[in-house]
Amino acid sequence: MAWLDALRGIAALVVVFEHASYSFMAEFRQELMPQFNTGRYGILVFFLVSGYIIPASLERRGCVRTFWIGRVFRMYPLWATAVAAVLAVNLLGLSNMRDFGGQGAATVSVAHAGLLQELLGTPSVLLVLWTLSYEMAFYLLVVALFTVQLHQRSAAVAVTLAVLAAVSVAAGVTLPASALSGLVGTGLLIGLASGALVVAICCASSGSPALRVFGGVLGGVLALVLVPFNGTVPPWEGLIILAVMFLGTAVHRAEKGQSSWWWAGCTAAVVVACAVVSAYWNSDEAPFTRQGWILAFLLAVLTFGVALASRHRRIPRGLIWLGLISYSVYLLHPVLLAVSDGTIGRWPRDNPVLVLAFFAVLLPLCALTYRYIEAPSQAWGRKLARRVAPSRRAPVEHVHPKKPQVRPENSTVPETEAAPETEAAPAAEAAPKTEAEAETHAPV
Repeated sequence: MAWLDALRGIAALVVVFEHASYSFMAEFRQELMPQFNTGRYGILVFFLVSGYIIPASLERRGCVRTFWIGRVFRMYPLWATAVAAVLAVNLLGLSNMRDFGGQGAATVSVAHAGLLQELLGTPSVLLVLWTLSYEMAFYLLVVALFTVQLHQRSAAVAVTLAVLAAVSVAAGVTLPASALSGLVGTGLLIGLASGALVVAICCASSGSPALRVFGGVLGGVLALVLVPFNGTVPPWEGLIILAVMFLGTAVHRAEKGQSSWWWAGCTAAVVVACAVVSAYWNSDEAPFTRQGWILAFLLAVLTFGVALASRHRRIPRGLIWLGLISYSVYLLHPVLLAVSDGTIGRWPRDNPVLVLAFFAVLLPLCALTYRYIEAPSQAWGRKLARRVAPSRRAPVEHVHPKKPQVRPENSTVPETEAAPETEAAPAAEAAPKTEAEAETHAPV
């Protein structure tokens, strides 16, 4: 898993640099962005890593309930910390809160609570939270496939989503951002979708097979409706994001021998081709040029491929450490940038020294949040998951005692003692595999 940590560390640094360039490298950013969209590059690497490890985490547990517990304790504690921090910065007057288009505090809170706010017509209180909405949609689809026992079809799902993206562009399908919210109303959609999300997770986590299937399918349908029809990115890009994550899953299955490398390679070729064609036809609108997006996508896939090929090599400890704290780096750097912009302001000319100084403050801060927030919350999640996990005790094989032989009357054969009644030792309880490795390395 060290190579995945390295990828996450690299992706986090690239995303931070992309956002920090607004404040400290404005001239360089103006020249770079039309050629190479650094932010999309980092995000796509994160999505590939998520696709590689998240379905494997669910399948290793074999339990939807413990999967969701792991996800909640992995994501929410630091998420709550970051949201509280940005609210505090706003109250101190160091930054301005984003415009929520007249939505009330209760509506915004409900939309954020399920992490689907970006797919419900609600701007994220913290800009980078938009990716968590697509992560949540991916989780819902993974659970849906698992409950209907189609989770091995990751490659087919990736190909289908990518082809749908290309077809939508070829057919000229264009929708405004948050189209469903504009059609039925943001508040109503938030209420319906949030209720469906709670029902889907609770039912999929239940002990009833019928309810599990119902909950899984409901969550999957919710994701497939929201991503293309109510996202803030174009429909084709939302579908490509999901296809990229399932491509990561297809690669994992090939690496573990669950499918062939030939099939994984064909899947990658289709996803890459559909993504490039879709972007070429439909992504020349500001602020991202088609070249910048396509180059970012191709380099993200190439980076993942090189890392995969080098997975058996020794990985520098520094990159592994960056991977461990990457979630903190990703969520907290916008808060620190808000403080910087509110105190020293944005610099009109490039200043690499300030970029280095920003990283020098950010990384130790993230090391602290990982140690005192992320790591303990993950440990609590593992403890709770072990308590609620279904019993894995193997059935005890009952061994019936032999009947004592009765010596026939007048027999000259000496009577032997009956064999003592024996009780088979109960089979050892299968120790549930620890989620420490998965939760430590699982991308968000």
